[in-house]
Amino acid sequence: MSKLTVITFFIALALTLVFCNEDDKQHVAENEGIYLNLHDTVDYVGMETCRACHQNIYETYIHTGMGKSFDLATKEKSSAVFDKHALVYDKDSDFYYHPFWKDSSLYILEFRLENGDTTHQRLEKISYVIGSGQHTNSHLINQNGYVYQAPITFYTQEGKWDLAPGFEDGENSRFSRIIASECLTCHNHLPQHVEGSENKYAEMPRGIECERCHGPGELHVQAKMAGEIVDTSKYIDYSIVNPANLPVSLEIDICQRCHLQGIAVLNEGKSFYDFRPGMPLNEVMNVFLPRYSDSHESFIMASQADRMKLSKCFTVGEMTCTNCHNPHVSVKETTKNKYNDACKSCHKSLEKEVCTAPMAERQAKKDNCVSCHMPKTGSIDIPHVRITDHYIGKPIKEEEKEEIARFIGLECLTAEEPSDLLMARGYIALYEKFVPEKAILDSVSFYLDKSKAPIEGKFNTAVHYAFEKQDFTTIISLAKSIDPTKMEDGWTAYRIGEAYVTLGDSENANSFFQQAVKLRPYNLDFNNKLGVTFLQLKRLEEATKVFDFILSENDRLPQALNNRGFIHLLKGETDKAERYYRKALTLDPDYEKAWLNLVGYYFFKKDKEKSMALLKKLRTKFPQNEQVKMLLEQLLTTNS
Repeated sequence: MSKLTVITFFIALALTLVFCNEDDKQHVAENEGIYLNLHDTVDYVGMETCRACHQNIYETYIHTGMGKSFDLATKEKSSAVFDKHALVYDKDSDFYYHPFWKDSSLYILEFRLENGDTTHQRLEKISYVIGSGQHTNSHLINQNGYVYQAPITFYTQEGKWDLAPGFEDGENSRFSRIIASECLTCHNHLPQHVEGSENKYAEMPRGIECERCHGPGELHVQAKMAGEIVDTSKYIDYSIVNPANLPVSLEIDICQRCHLQGIAVLNEGKSFYDFRPGMPLNEVMNVFLPRYSDSHESFIMASQADRMKLSKCFTVGEMTCTNCHNPHVSVKETTKNKYNDACKSCHKSLEKEVCTAPMAERQAKKDNCVSCHMPKTGSIDIPHVRITDHYIGKPIKEEEKEEIARFIGLECLTAEEPSDLLMARGYIALYEKFVPEKAILDSVSFYLDKSKAPIEGKFNTAVHYAFEKQDFTTIISLAKSIDPTKMEDGWTAYRIGEAYVTLGDSENANSFFQQAVKLRPYNLDFNNKLGVTFLQLKRLEEATKVFDFILSENDRLPQALNNRGFIHLLKGETDKAERYYRKALTLDPDYEKAWLNLVGYYFFKKDKEKSMALLKKLRTKFPQNEQVKMLLEQLLTTNS
């Protein structure tokens, strides 16, 4: 059946449902799942198409946090201040960062000083600004489609530059943190992701668009163009989702697709692009949150849906996000009365028996319900911001708070009865991303052992668990009868390859890395691992092809540059080798392997004076590096 035939069929079905069923909107739950734009053959049309008929909504929506969530790095988009204070120093890594405009382009200069002299500089052009500016502006770099986060953020509420969230306390990954689909599909509309990559995109939208909440609009546009108009005051237009017509659970799933930040675990075979408004979120993914004894007061920034659902207002009254928020209007343009009126719609009176606060306090706060019951507070994951806590409850007294938070367990917020295997996957994601503690891995083991899923269903998770435990012998035992060319999960193939490398079996490692790269050809880390095993096996031509491919995709990756230089050294092409080493060190002045390879270059050139000088410098720079110590002692002994 052709796509046109499918679309025609569904339009006809939609009209039959609309005009034959005259029940009003209250009965939409009976028709759950009939929205025709849920079908994966229906395409997105873009916000400009929506604008043609919904100009008034468009004009207010583009000023909301969602409408301003992402854009090109322009002066108009940026909320940052670029003055003499636009300088960030990371004491843990000893790097300075200076953001500045040159003409119409935004740059971040990384540099290092020693005794007042600049010993390192790296300049990166910023391609995108992420964040509406209500709380932050963060900055992204585009290297031939590969998107990475820059290490500094502007925090608008305090009007200051600082390290980006997650880059503090010695965790500065500089310009190498990939922006994968999980992050990007919440902070932006749906980019055109390059299949087989982690962070390469062929096309990048410029903010969250209408269809993220309403679903793809192709059928809807075709129906309107054909003159098929539905009186939505009486009937539901099934050519496109109107969240207000959904059951509460499905309406909230649209919001908590992005406002339920936690540990997202995709279902097998699903991606972050597969959710469409109107479907249950757990058809695509499940979201977990760790619960602590102080979770009532400590929470992450994008946890609005979870906080609301913990509230009695939700559990008793089944409120939704849109009881208080009009997603088409900016919160900055929404008056306090709008939110207070939402409270009053259930709490009919604000007399003494309803509000127990002293009258003087009520008058001081002008009877603003939100200021007491949804106070602004900081989040545990984003510094320098204050956000509205969406848990609606009585203020917590200081004596009710616990000084030391106890971990209670991991809760799945998208499935009422998650399977044991799903719980194991949730715990392993918690360990890998947030809490690398042995007790978390013990929970993974508990649920894996408890799971009744077949061995093949648990295989990927069992390998992942053993990988996090660094139990490489178990991984090889699990994989001993596996044909790598039959594997369908690139990450599992990669982890098995890593196990073989660690245990010194480059031949088998190479086979699994080849499959990992076949499944994810644009994962440049997988490619680098494959190239290294080709080097170990002395298959230089194949290694050369791999590293040349990596550098053709992104020529600013120090590891690939270093490895490509090493191939030149092996071939006796010393000048080329040095150029690659020095370029790698220009990008990462703390890259120990590149420094050691540069020492090897000097040894190859029989330049003992430069070898000695560099080794002495590295002995101070990397005092824990035993290889540097050994080479220096060897050279000193030879010269004595």
